[in-house]
Amino acid sequence: MTWSNRLSNSVQSIAPSGIRKFFDIAAQMEDVISLGVGEPDFITPWTIRESCVYGLERGYTSYTANRGTLELRTEIANHYKKFFNVEYNPNTDILVTVGVSEALDLALRAVVNPGDEVLIPEPCYVSYAACTTLAGGIPVPVPAKIENEFRITPEELEKFLSPKTKVILIGYPNNPTGAIMTREDLLKVADFAEKNDLIVISDEIYGDLTYDGVHECFSALPKMRDRTILLNGFSKAYAMTGWRVGYALGNSDFIGAMTKIHQYTMLCAPITAQIAAVEALRNGEKYMKKMVAEYDRRRHLIYDGFKNLALESFEPKGAFYIFPNITSTGLSAEDFAEKLIVAEHVALVPGTAFGNCGAGHVRCSYATSIEKISEALNRIEHFLKKVRGA
Repeated sequence: MTWSNRLSNSVQSIAPSGIRKFFDIAAQMEDVISLGVGEPDFITPWTIRESCVYGLERGYTSYTANRGTLELRTEIANHYKKFFNVEYNPNTDILVTVGVSEALDLALRAVVNPGDEVLIPEPCYVSYAACTTLAGGIPVPVPAKIENEFRITPEELEKFLSPKTKVILIGYPNNPTGAIMTREDLLKVADFAEKNDLIVISDEIYGDLTYDGVHECFSALPKMRDRTILLNGFSKAYAMTGWRVGYALGNSDFIGAMTKIHQYTMLCAPITAQIAAVEALRNGEKYMKKMVAEYDRRRHLIYDGFKNLALESFEPKGAFYIFPNITSTGLSAEDFAEKLIVAEHVALVPGTAFGNCGAGHVRCSYATSIEKISEALNRIEHFLKKVRGA
């Protein structure tokens, strides 16, 4: 007997993550260099880990308030006031979540009604369209162009606007492309959102990993504070992926609605992770800056490496990904990734995992050591010589 016809239609309509397939292949092979993992290769700094150990020794093992500890919410509010001059009330405007993935899910479920359309610039993180569908909404991909370094414009958004459009979901610095949006770029998107009375969900998990200039916080733009649900967390900048702690910022109505769902599902983020997050905000900046400086070194190495291999790519300005164009090889992105891992034991992710406009590209993460990146480039060069018949 098969039970597949009893499953939810929305669950059946979404495909499995295109990233995990290559992780599973790599896990069964030896001597694999992974450029596919979107995870820092650093260990969480000791002072952050120590704060957790100290909390456990003190017996902090209980639930917290659904919204998260007031101590952490206050630190988050102070952080945004200090760095972006945007104010959030810790009691009403901040929700601590189990990673940014939960924050994204809650945000969409809180504001999307069945049939509402969500504009999603692509290429984008794999969860955006899937979570929109699971919330009952309709994901509307908006292709971003490589000639514009994958930045989105109001003109492109306008082409896909309809009376059903309710939300714009953006993620900059971008996974998978490494693209950023300048203040001027974002102001144009903000004007478009206001003009069309749209909610903006801004995923800024890679904000601290901005290499040229400074990160622009979307909710800090004029008139955007109450129109925006801002998502962020500690996974990338503080090497805290396994701690699973993120947060959402927004007006009290948005956050109140998200908290309703959160209290019936997750209840609260783990108290130990929240203790560690407080320490990260108070004393983790120096460690974070050292990690970012190392990513910057790796960024230059991998960008120059792909240029030397004649694989077209723009220089990534944020996150820790590069998105080279591999169409010159005559292979599809999927074939390139599969053949490369079999022939040279280098794992990366086909661009189509991040939307149809990722065709002809592959995503490579440089969140790994200089030595591994150098060896991976050598192996890719060997692979390309065989593919090109050199």
